[in-house]
Amino acid sequence: MNPLTRPLWLGGGLLAVALGMLGIVLPLLPTVPFFLLATFCFARSNPAWEQRLLDHPRYGPPLRQWRERRAISRRAKLAALTAMAATIALSAVFAGWPWVMAPVIACTLSGAWIWTRPE
Repeated sequence: MNPLTRPLWLGGGLLAVALGMLGIVLPLLPTVPFFLLATFCFARSNPAWEQRLLDHPRYGPPLRQWRERRAISRRAKLAALTAMAATIALSAVFAGWPWVMAPVIACTLSGAWIWTRPE
């Protein structure tokens, strides 16, 4: 790998971890997808940090499940779909017609993809 790209991968991984940590406290911001991105970036820049994420007691298991089997737990699927439904409801209340259709379409497509992943 080009040594000039390692800092970029490292920066991307750190940014993804920061966004994932925000997702811990902000209800509609996802956590694990950002940590997945961080492990991807750290694999190319700092394998020790990648391993720390994979070994984390709470976030490591879903990261390893995704890496090994492209699987999402049923609990995570339900949480994601619930958050998507809340997003649609909030959009309906605050944005109204026809703007609500953008999150309806996005959440329907991404929700269907999430639901079809193995458990």
